[in-house]
Amino acid sequence: MDLQDKLGRLGISGNLFTVYLSAIDVGTATVASLAQRTGLPRTTTYDAVTRLEEEGLVEFQGSGRKRTVVARDPSVLMEYVAARRQMVTDMLPQLRSMYNHVRGKPQIRFYEGLEGIRTVLWDSLRDSSLTLRATFSMYEIEGTPGLDEIERYRQTRIERNISMRAIRSRSRDTHAIWPSSKEDMREVRFTPPTLTLAMTTLIYGDTVALISSKRENYGLIIESEEYAAHQGMLFEAVWMASEPAQPSVSGQPTDAP
Repeated sequence: MDLQDKLGRLGISGNLFTVYLSAIDVGTATVASLAQRTGLPRTTTYDAVTRLEEEGLVEFQGSGRKRTVVARDPSVLMEYVAARRQMVTDMLPQLRSMYNHVRGKPQIRFYEGLEGIRTVLWDSLRDSSLTLRATFSMYEIEGTPGLDEIERYRQTRIERNISMRAIRSRSRDTHAIWPSSKEDMREVRFTPPTLTLAMTTLIYGDTVALISSKRENYGLIIESEEYAAHQGMLFEAVWMASEPAQPSVSGQPTDAP
């Protein structure tokens, strides 16, 4: 895949591509000189430059007849991609809601292995307007996807201002970590000794994500209003029967989902 194809996939195609590469090649130029270099009409070149300026890829300097077009460092393409990723993330909840409403049927997605489990885990952070309700088998997620991945997940969850209510079983905890924490927007409860949670479940909106034991090694995403409501009801019942965890003590580690 050549440079034109790669930039085209980012939406920089046609006249935008032609003018952008010409601007990078000369560094600083007037619209008239860019039009001459590209062979495009001046109005077409000006429209392309305006679009590129809006995207933060070039900028105008000076004024009047001395006004020139200056290409910004190509590293800004990372910001360009990040802005589009954020825009898609913001649109997804509404688009998925429309998609599922039209289809009128539950959507079930099955993922195998470590990468599949990561996909399932991160899907739960797609909508920052939702509060997560989770049951965690700490023994299982410590192995897969691992504590490093969970730490990245925790940081992202907090950055997106997503709060979490989590239920765990003391018998599945391997370390005295991840307590309730206002700073981490996390409230934790422990199940009664007779109730052991061997799978991790995340409930958010009309979606339920499940992460299996290490032995079966899979993740599952179920998008269903009825199933999510049912799982939510079961979560609330277990939550009421569970014991509130002690909040974190200042200065102690609070790393957690």
